[in-house]
Amino acid sequence: MGSDPQYAKYPDLSLAQDIFTLTNPASTEPSRQASLKKLQDAISEHKMAPLYRFLAHPVDGVLNPSGEGSVAQPAHSGARRPSGISGIVARTTLVSGIELPWDEKLYEKLRTKNEEELETFQHEEDEAAEKAGETEVQAARGKRAEFWARIGDKEKAITSYEAVFEKTGVLGTKIDIVLAIIRLGIFFGDKIMVKKNIDRAKALVESGGDWDRRNRLKAYQGLHLLTIRSYNLAAPLLLDSLSTFTSYELCSYSSLVVYSVLAGSVSLKRVDFKSKVVDAPEIRAILGDGEDKLAALSGAISSGAGTGDEEMQDVSSATPTPAPAAVNLTALGSGSADHAEMEAPVDFTPLAGLVRSLYVGNYQSFFLSLAAVEETFLGQDRYLYEHRGWFVREMRLRGYQQLLQSYRVVGLASMAKDFGVSVDFLDRDLAKFIAADRIPCTIDRVNGIIETNRPDDKNKQYTGVVKQGDALITKLQKYGQAVRLRGSERG
Repeated sequence: MGSDPQYAKYPDLSLAQDIFTLTNPASTEPSRQASLKKLQDAISEHKMAPLYRFLAHPVDGVLNPSGEGSVAQPAHSGARRPSGISGIVARTTLVSGIELPWDEKLYEKLRTKNEEELETFQHEEDEAAEKAGETEVQAARGKRAEFWARIGDKEKAITSYEAVFEKTGVLGTKIDIVLAIIRLGIFFGDKIMVKKNIDRAKALVESGGDWDRRNRLKAYQGLHLLTIRSYNLAAPLLLDSLSTFTSYELCSYSSLVVYSVLAGSVSLKRVDFKSKVVDAPEIRAILGDGEDKLAALSGAISSGAGTGDEEMQDVSSATPTPAPAAVNLTALGSGSADHAEMEAPVDFTPLAGLVRSLYVGNYQSFFLSLAAVEETFLGQDRYLYEHRGWFVREMRLRGYQQLLQSYRVVGLASMAKDFGVSVDFLDRDLAKFIAADRIPCTIDRVNGIIETNRPDDKNKQYTGVVKQGDALITKLQKYGQAVRLRGSERG
């Protein structure tokens, strides 16, 4: 095991979620009020003058979309709006009834406090340079970098972290610095910066990083892949992180459970979905009923494909499972209470219903659970919000595919009844997927049936060869035209 992680306290990513909540029209009034109070308290407590300006400034604050100035601070036509803000806000306006007012006196007071604190760091560094060694100097520089991260100055924090990185020889510390830079990118929604530094951290870890930092990076990478809609790549990383999670600076354990289950549900094949989500002890301990939780926590169950997994279970014979109550996850993570804040109880009922109904084939309950998951999780989380429409569409597709793969012909009205939707809705929804070659079937509206067209492997290979051949012929034709043109120029 390596040394304890450094530079893990700032930035506080929960504040980014609070900022998002203030601009999210789907958030509830109590949650918006709680987020506003938490954000205002944090700005005052941590002297976050740069973040306060970034958000609330009357000219170029991201929460002032029109650039309208106040009496004390008039607008000017040349104001430049901050770029790359889509990842931190749902929209560039606060929800009606919520205000983060600009107070020039408060800003100047915070800025003065910042300058005084910076002078202290500079004095500490100068004194260390005169009376101590390089280790003490680096410690003082590290404090300055954490200071910039704490008050929300992205550019200066990155510059300071890079300066510390260049003078650091310890591999573990270098990895911690890069992880801190990644969190800055996540806080401000800078996905390009996050991707670049994840690749950088992977190279450092591969060169000899310890087990703990390797596992922490796995959670960072999984979360990043989630934000760029690579759920198929994020799922194995997030699911693997459940049993070894210690990255509480990144997200709470409850959030990790939500991300893991959603990514696995939309991307894993049925056998993997059963072994890694439905039967996973870490997930059953949270989403299962009382007996499942007890068995999972005691080690009486383990993940693995069950017998008869390839066969669809009859919906009518499926035994209803009691809905899980809200779960407090403080004791379920692998870290101790020293590493994790006390988490508020989370109601996993919609998520448990989604997993259970998808696996047993109760499609009407599946659609209802999917709607509840969209409202409870997808519409409230800053990492899931951007791709919520895509996720719901892909899960509907998964449900359709799962039912149709078991039949040659299905009645349109019967299938609509199974999903609890109208025939017209199902017709329109299926037509989109059929046109995009996502479902191999045809709809006979006259006879009211759906016929599946499952090509065998030989036909599939033949179709693939034809498509590749067409692409090759097109490239050769373009190449031939280019060669003839060059020949005529030489002539």
